[in-house]
Amino acid sequence: MQIEELRLNGKAGELTVSFADNFQQVLSFEFLRVYSPIEKTTVKGQPKPPVSHKKQVQILAIEPVAKHGYRIVFDDQHTAIYSALLLNEYAHNKNRLWQEYLTALKLTGHSREAMIEFKQV
Repeated sequence: MQIEELRLNGKAGELTVSFADNFQQVLSFEFLRVYSPIEKTTVKGQPKPPVSHKKQVQILAIEPVAKHGYRIVFDDQHTAIYSALLLNEYAHNKNRLWQEYLTALKLTGHSREAMIEFKQV
């Protein structure tokens, strides 16, 4: 479960996670953002709607946080700490989790596509 290397590919929007047991998995920035540990919380016992509109999200920085894991900073001002255990879980369950996310989007009518926010100046 120990992480040996984290390799960012900004152009492809992917993070490659390499573990000590030689297992390696590529996780998209979007996947990491929508499965942020902070986003898992519920509202009054009800699951939150899926995080949407993150298809083009980028990672600005990854910082080690003592023994706790890695702080990932996204370009939408979201920041969360991902433990090695959580990244391991994501790496081994990526396909199932991604399908669950796509199904949740479809059921709620949300979209992966980025939204453009216009502000009047």
